[in-house]
Amino acid sequence: MAASSSKIFGRGCGALMSAAKTSVAAEATNASAAKKGILKPVQVSPALGLFLGAAESSRGDAVKKVWAHIKSNNLQNPANKKEIFCDEKLKSIFEGKDQVGFLEIARLLSKHFPKTA
Repeated sequence: MAASSSKIFGRGCGALMSAAKTSVAAEATNASAAKKGILKPVQVSPALGLFLGAAESSRGDAVKKVWAHIKSNNLQNPANKKEIFCDEKLKSIFEGKDQVGFLEIARLLSKHFPKTA
């Protein structure tokens, strides 16, 4: 009985190990593939380019940099963390608004990225 159970487990472990090797190879291929979607760097509007300090950015990086600016300048409303107070830099990309909701940020930033076909 021990011999048959070792065959079953031996075969099962080999299958698991080969599946793991395949997924590692797939991850390496995906990492080297071109970035797509919100990770793809594209040309941004002049206002957002000035804020970011670059003419091209991915949507994900733009959101990260906006949040880094908000956190470093303490622009969240302490009473309601969902509200962001806009300084002059944020007003330049958020249509001149004095404050925005954190859910509005993605919508307001989308205007600075070109529409894809």
